[in-house]
Amino acid sequence: MSIVRVGVIGTGGMSQGHIRNLINNPDSEITAICDISPEALARTVNNHPALADTPQFDNYLDLIASGLVDAVHIDTPHTLHFEMIMNSLDKGLHVFSEKPMVCNVEHAHAVLKKLDETGKIFVLGYQRHYQSEFLYIRDKIADGSMGAVQFVQGLQCQGWLTGCAGTWRHTQELSGGGQLNDSGSHLLAVMLFITGLAPESVSAFIDNFTVPVDINSALSIRFTNGAQGNLSIVGNAPTWHEDMTIWCEKGIFFMRNGKLEICDENGKRTQPTAEELPVGSTPDANFINAILGREPVGSPPIWGLRVIELTQAAWQAAAKGEVQLVNQL
Repeated sequence: MSIVRVGVIGTGGMSQGHIRNLINNPDSEITAICDISPEALARTVNNHPALADTPQFDNYLDLIASGLVDAVHIDTPHTLHFEMIMNSLDKGLHVFSEKPMVCNVEHAHAVLKKLDETGKIFVLGYQRHYQSEFLYIRDKIADGSMGAVQFVQGLQCQGWLTGCAGTWRHTQELSGGGQLNDSGSHLLAVMLFITGLAPESVSAFIDNFTVPVDINSALSIRFTNGAQGNLSIVGNAPTWHEDMTIWCEKGIFFMRNGKLEICDENGKRTQPTAEELPVGSTPDANFINAILGREPVGSPPIWGLRVIELTQAAWQAAAKGEVQLVNQL
């Protein structure tokens, strides 16, 4: 295989950046697109004239059975991911799935089992796993130079309550949950990815405001090594902001809206130079390169399992009003 033929399933707003990346990659070609909405398909072709003659489908089952694709890119509402992933793997296709991978722990285990059986490439759409600054933090923690992680604080705020009003993201049957399960899953995923910490238990308070799904979530976490953490997902905010602070035995990492500052054990603050930062990438580029055997998967499905384990435990803790153990198998 010299060119990876990709079918895009779901052509809403989330897919447009992925489509652009795939079109601009000389090693991939979009050979089929699918959406239940003719208007969404028309907008996509209008946005990307290179797709003018690309076969279109209104049922993803027809696309994956067409013989036109080697891989699929799943950019649909969250609760649809599981069925689409499993059926695509059954057809012998490589799979890219937008986050969250699935919406419950049972489905996550089923996906991992199916991947073991098929041996196909699977990439999860967590772009922070490819961001230079986060890779730098991961490497420094992994090499032990900062000592053990002792405390983690994460914050994400967005105008998710008003910005997603009237969309499928506020519909439990399609979203599988609110901001914690949506953009908030990025924060959970990268926190676990860079620290290497494993959650042991979690307590949580959640406010849905006027909608069926969670909007504001406050999580307190205890990890298996004794470290502690607080994660704040705020969906009722007038602006977007994201930060993460990681306290280690020998210093602190401050990550604020994509900018990294490091504090050493003497209190001196510095920023890594461009030469010190690892080379970054994107999940889309990694998907194609992994299929072609050029590099390992940077955001494998294990993070889909780890995120939904913590998310589901937080939902249960909030509902029961008690600390919930995080099941890790």
